[in-house]
Amino acid sequence: MTTDKTSYQAEVRVKEVRVLSDDWYTLKKTHFELRRRDGTWQEMTRETYDRGNGATILLYNLERRTVVLTRQFRYPAFVNGHSGLLIEAAAGLLDEASPEDRIRAEVEEETGFQVGEVKRVFEAFMSPGSVTERLYFFVASYDMSSRSHAGGGNIEEGEDIEVLEMPFVEAQNAVSSGQIQDGKTIMLLQYAALYLFGHA
Repeated sequence: MTTDKTSYQAEVRVKEVRVLSDDWYTLKKTHFELRRRDGTWQEMTRETYDRGNGATILLYNLERRTVVLTRQFRYPAFVNGHSGLLIEAAAGLLDEASPEDRIRAEVEEETGFQVGEVKRVFEAFMSPGSVTERLYFFVASYDMSSRSHAGGGNIEEGEDIEVLEMPFVEAQNAVSSGQIQDGKTIMLLQYAALYLFGHA
């Protein structure tokens, strides 16, 4: 068991990169060598899917003890045996904007709620074995007076988003029952249980 976090630094020698697909996002196949912890070099081949970095946010109201989530169709979940209708926290790709600016615009587009101050709580690689995306996680409080429109997303991007205001305890139970299966949403609800609603 290693306890010294600085004892090993990854070294990579890239040999060849081939673009397999550059349609919706970019899929690359890379041949490289990685220096192992014992100092030897090992040849590897990996495919990486680059869709850019993103941000996600959980809107919460401590007085009402509610959260705002969305429900939309996700084809990759559908082909893996799910109905495809996933309950999620609002999220989107950065598209060259800062995480803070992008998530404010995205949450208004999806839910209709305008938020001012957002709190960045952590960031994570959601599927580091194949996807390059780093996801920035935010929380922000809301009230009904801050809703400027019904939301629903961008129809030109194929979005048909249903906005859900749920009691926080109902959202927690939906995770336990399997009704909520989206990873980023589960992580944000766990954060809310530990640091928001648990102290209210």
